[in-house]
Amino acid sequence: MVQKSTQQPQAQPPSRTKPAPDSTRRSERSRRAIYDAALALVSEVGYPKTTIEGIAARAGVGKQTIYRWWSSKADVLLEAFIDLSAQAAEAAHRPEVIGEAAEYEIPDTGDLEADLKQVLRATVDELLDPKFEVPSRALAAEGVVNEQLGREFVGKLLEPQLQLYVKRLRSAQDQGAVRPEIDPRIALELFVSPLAQRWLQYTGPITYEYTDTLVDYALHGLAPR
Repeated sequence: MVQKSTQQPQAQPPSRTKPAPDSTRRSERSRRAIYDAALALVSEVGYPKTTIEGIAARAGVGKQTIYRWWSSKADVLLEAFIDLSAQAAEAAHRPEVIGEAAEYEIPDTGDLEADLKQVLRATVDELLDPKFEVPSRALAAEGVVNEQLGREFVGKLLEPQLQLYVKRLRSAQDQGAVRPEIDPRIALELFVSPLAQRWLQYTGPITYEYTDTLVDYALHGLAPR
């Protein structure tokens, strides 16, 4: 007579499936690595010698990953600078200046002189920050001899920031602090352009005292008061 087994079948342990990889997080890591690689390379070897291949190798990604998101190294660097600006804004607990999420406005306290001095002092800090200064110099130098690159970076990076000055100066016109016939886009160059030239050509130190003086001269002129 065959004895029936009294042993109960052992319960199978619950299957442990690995969570699906987070493609969003992986893509963000790759994108961040590409930004960092692009800014590092342009700082070290200059814009002409910076290549998509070099960026990919340094970032540890394939070229196809870069071309999936950008069409040229100029586009990569443009986004890298916007991202760098966003990181600086977050660290300083202020709104972003450029990019799709830009919300920054030059302060309007009713005191034009104080507001301009404040924002130019912040610009001094940024120009002297090695994270900004080194890649910025490399791209600025290339923009002098490469008209297409120069126009692209002016149009996408510099001009949006200059328009913040235009808006603030127009507000000052509405308040009667600036003559109504003044062209704000030209007027802002009285203090922005000398700062840029001194920074780019090393013609003198970049200090708060210097930018404060630029504002004084621009607003009050050179004639006796």
